[in-house]
Amino acid sequence: MNPHIFSFFAGAGFLDLGFEDEGFETVFANEIYPPFARAYEYSREIRDLPQLRYGLVVDSIEAMAQGKNFRELKKNVANSQAMGVLVGFVGGPPCPDFSIAGKNRGSDGENGRLSKTYVDLIIATKPDFFLFENVKGLYRTKKHREFFDSIKKLLEKAGFVLEEKLINSLEYGAPQDRERIILLGIRKSGIKNFLKEDDWSRETTFSMREIQNLKWPDQNPIKRTRLKPKDIEECLTVQYWFDKNKVESHPNQKHAFTPRAGLARFQTVLEGDVSRKSYKRLHRWRYSPTAAYGNNEVHIHPFFPRRISAAEALSIQSLPASYEFPQDMTLSAMFKAIGNGVPYLAARGIARMYMKALRREFK
Repeated sequence: MNPHIFSFFAGAGFLDLGFEDEGFETVFANEIYPPFARAYEYSREIRDLPQLRYGLVVDSIEAMAQGKNFRELKKNVANSQAMGVLVGFVGGPPCPDFSIAGKNRGSDGENGRLSKTYVDLIIATKPDFFLFENVKGLYRTKKHREFFDSIKKLLEKAGFVLEEKLINSLEYGAPQDRERIILLGIRKSGIKNFLKEDDWSRETTFSMREIQNLKWPDQNPIKRTRLKPKDIEECLTVQYWFDKNKVESHPNQKHAFTPRAGLARFQTVLEGDVSRKSYKRLHRWRYSPTAAYGNNEVHIHPFFPRRISAAEALSIQSLPASYEFPQDMTLSAMFKAIGNGVPYLAARGIARMYMKALRREFK
């Protein structure tokens, strides 16, 4: 049987979808924010995916780690393992406390503590493998790196063999410059590593060196039409994904914030000027900066005087055109869900690599 996935901090399901499309079965999801949970279920209905075997629990991960919820979780994990199925936990705890551009409170912050709770839950329930995803600040900032190393020691002491890598979504073909630390672990004695040296690169489409050596356009005056440059990778561009997902006819294309102030900026910021924190105008023939739409971070359409739509933002997360949000979901919830999500193609690439490794180690 396909490995079973228990998803935490599930959001709107981008990570889970990538794993499912590589042969994993999501059997359980946990999400604290009701609008995200509803979007998760709605997107599965739209794509005709099966209901989760153990359901979706709308509650905090702290609640999952105690009382009835914890007992039920342990029972379900044991039930799947008794069927001879590998069980994995996947999740990306909220990251503002580890983000260089965020609160930077680290493991003492309200969100930062959730990372430790997730790790404690992994240790307490003993799945066969897990995935932990977070911002690069957890990996590169000295203060946060100490916390990251401490949770790895706990996992190793609990019998997990670990692998880690700082990835960029561009490497997997998503049109977005988004770096994230990926920590993987399997619970198996007698091995030192479960990934081969080139396993990570084998599942990517591009190397960052290749991408950085291309002649990407910088900034251009606002113009309705613009020819595609020759020396770029078109499949990494905003325009390619707008066309690929047919965003103009997508059900969430009309979902965009209407500017109430600052219209002049929408009309004057050059195409491709993403140098400031807010009012970044995407370049149609270049990839997007990290999809982060909170804290007054505004991403502007390449040539229209407006913010990008939810449909356009979903395409930047490399989601299939068939993915959509409920029509009555608030704009704030839509864009928060998009910004929090793992780019779909990155999720697929990691899942594909993980599936091969699991088959090697548990054949």
